[in-house]
Amino acid sequence: MNKEQRDAYIEFAKEKLGIEFDNIELLITALTHRSYVNEHKKTVVEHNERLEFLGDAVLELVTSDFLFKNYDEPEGIMTSWRAALVNTEANAAAGEKLGYGPLVRLSKGEQNGSERAHHVIMADCYEAIIGAIYLDKGYARAEQFIQENSLVRLDEILETESWRDPKSYLQELAQKIDGITPEYRVMKEEGPDHDKTFTLGVYVGGHLKASGTGHSKQEAQVNAAAEAIRRYKKAHPEEFKEYKKK
Repeated sequence: MNKEQRDAYIEFAKEKLGIEFDNIELLITALTHRSYVNEHKKTVVEHNERLEFLGDAVLELVTSDFLFKNYDEPEGIMTSWRAALVNTEANAAAGEKLGYGPLVRLSKGEQNGSERAHHVIMADCYEAIIGAIYLDKGYARAEQFIQENSLVRLDEILETESWRDPKSYLQELAQKIDGITPEYRVMKEEGPDHDKTFTLGVYVGGHLKASGTGHSKQEAQVNAAAEAIRRYKKAHPEEFKEYKKK
């Protein structure tokens, strides 16, 4: 890696992470995928999986500590909140917002991978960055980073009830409000067999409540359920609990 390339990581750390690393190699490693090492064995020896392992533990601890100290809810609910804050989708979204994608070192094959593979890589890098910050700057700075980039999403998660399983929650709502179990029907299938897009409707009492699309019927059902929940919330706000801090 030449000086110009190294400087790009230093600049990113300062501008986007607000951190001046004592050891910039930690950040470079955090953004190095296994495939890149396999393709450059003579010049690169370490990928980000060990840092990812460490960062995952720090992320979970900081999140658990925050929820325990700030909310008086049962263990099961806080476990679901934590899962919503630290899952692959949440971590990938945080990574996209930080914008480190162009700095991630990948093999040529991975560069042309699927959108899903890209999300997983971005999420793994996010955890690895946390590991790098923890090693270079300590727990307190890693905690601050997590608060600024992960925990800030909690209010939105609570407001939208996105921490719940949409299909199970919709069934609970539909039975409570309408006394009817929702059902799902395929409305449309598009695209070739290897890349189909499904549109499914969720019906309550024979009436279309909402629809959703996805690359599988299950994904389309989940999206339809989430939209139906939003509509129930708009029509019946009194049925939705407000979660208050201690």
